[in-house]
Parts: sequence; structure tokens; C-alpha cells
Amino acid sequence: MAVITAPPKAPRTKKEERVPDMRRQGRLAATLLTPTMAVLLIVIGYPILAAIYQSLFTQSQGVDDSGFVVEGDQFVGLGNYGAIFSGDAGVRFWNAFYNTTFFTVICVVIEVILGVAMALIMNKAFRAKGLIRASILVPWAIPTVVSALLWRWIFDANGIANNLLGNQILWSTDGWQAKLAVIIADTWKTAPFIGLLVLAGLQVIPGDVYEAAKLDGANALRQFRSITLPLVKPALLVAVLFRILDNLRMFDLPFVLIGAQKPSVETVSILAFLENQNVRFGPAAAFAVILFFYIVVVAYAFVKLLGADVIGDNRSKAPKPAGRRRATVAKGDTP
Repeated sequence: MAVITAPPKAPRTKKEERVPDMRRQGRLAATLLTPTMAVLLIVIGYPILAAIYQSLFTQSQGVDDSGFVVEGDQFVGLGNYGAIFSGDAGVRFWNAFYNTTFFTVICVVIEVILGVAMALIMNKAFRAKGLIRASILVPWAIPTVVSALLWRWIFDANGIANNLLGNQILWSTDGWQAKLAVIIADTWKTAPFIGLLVLAGLQVIPGDVYEAAKLDGANALRQFRSITLPLVKPALLVAVLFRILDNLRMFDLPFVLIGAQKPSVETVSILAFLENQNVRFGPAAAFAVILFFYIVVVAYAFVKLLGADVIGDNRSKAPKPAGRRRATVAKGDTP
């Protein structure tokens, strides 16, 4: 009697053996990330949805066409958004939008220049280098409100700024001087942040690269343009992105340093806060939602256009070296 046996199974390739392992790792990663994602949804997702929902209502108390008293939230749809871009409210909003963008562009540009300069200086070998690096952190570590109060004393009418300039400038009044005071205070506080991140990028550049450039006759400027700047670009772009996001939602520094109801320094965040203080929650939420989408668009454009590697995704997508690919093919595996 003939015994029928099943044909032998083909040996599994290494690629097929890796698939179950990858699936298990994916399930493990999803399990570990679930608590974090749940917290993010509660802490970040719910306030955003609540703000969008609140922006569709208005708080009114009065008499309708029938003579009945109207109280509580009234659904207005996109009425709050339409009111933002028209009339006196539109003029005030566009002024705040301009101030927000102006402070972001000017402050970030100045901070990048000063931060890179500080990083290049701190990267040099000299005595007390560790102490200087630690002291650079002091302005950035000070809370923004405390820093604003400090600069408010400096820019007082009888403060040290006017004594050094020999002129009586009213920094806290509305005008160009108020803008300049905010720019100076913000640059002093956050330029060290960019400097420290750029310094971290400089630390990983091998010294042999600069030695080879010197042998090729490259001067200091050429070394900075061809070696330093391209190699610190990932760290620099991340630092610039963080500073852009911080400046777009600037509130506490101009509010404490200059004060409220000052059109020259009024930002969108201040405008939303003032609307909320006046119990106009719907328009305040509309301002917040517009600012949120403005920040999202700017961040997305920055990452896409300049290629900022915020989460290290570019490194994971880097192609394998040619030598490793050839070795893999030689073993019979799929490249």
C-alpha cells in the first residue's frame, strides 16, 4: 500500500521570516503608544474641537424681534469668522495679524544670526568654556513673565536704557519704540536657545573635515559655507521651527512689557485674550482657531519646503549603502 506524503515545504526566505517579527514589533509599538496618544487626544485634541465648536456660537443678552429676552449661546455658524474680517474688527484683526507675523520674522532672523555666532564662539577651545555655556542658559531659563518685568524696569522712563542713550524715550507707549522693546527682550531671552541647539550640531562634526579643508586652501568663510552650515542645517532648522511656533503665539512678553490695548504690539493671541475677558467667547474662539490654522500652515510649509527633520524620519528613510546592498544580493536575499 503506497503512502502518500505531502510535498516538502519550500524553505522560508529571510524576508518571509522577518514579516512576523515586524508585525509583533508593530503591535508592541501600538500598545506602548496607546496611553500617550490617549493623553494627547484629551489634552490637545479636545481643546481644539471645543474651540472650533465654541466659535460657531455667540453670547448675547437682549430682546429678539418678538420682544422676548434672549440669553445664553446663540448659534451663528460662520458669523464670528465673517465679523473678524469686516468693519472695525477686521481692521484690528489685520493689525494684530501683521504684528504677529512681523515679530516672528524679525525676531527669528535676529535670533538665528546671534545664535549661530554664539555657537561658533562656544565651540572654540578656551578656558571656562563650561561656565560660559551654562551662563548662556540663564536668559532662556528665566520665565517669560519674569523676563518681561525685568525689561520693563530697564525700559522705564527713568530706567537704565534711557540713561545709557541719554534720551527720554517712552518705551511703554504705543509706537515704534514699543515694537523695538519687544524685539530686544525676545531676542535676549531666546537667542541662547538657538545657540545651544546649533552648538550640539557643531559638536558632531569631525575635526578631520576642517583639517582637510585647510589643506585644500579653504579660508574660514569658505569652511563655514561649505562645511559648517550644511552639517548643522538639521539642528538649525529644528531650532528655527520651534522659535517660529513660539513667536506666532506670542502673548505674555508684549502683554506684560508694554501692556494691553496697544495696537503697535497687539498680537492675535492678545486679541483673543481680550475678547475672552469681555465675555465674547465666540469671537475669542474664532481668533484662536484662525491662529491655530495659521500656525499649522506655516509649520507644514516650513517642513516641506526646507526639509526640517523634526522627528528623525529622514534618517529612517535613508537608503542603504551600495556595498551592503551588494552583499545582500550575493547571499541570495531580495534586495
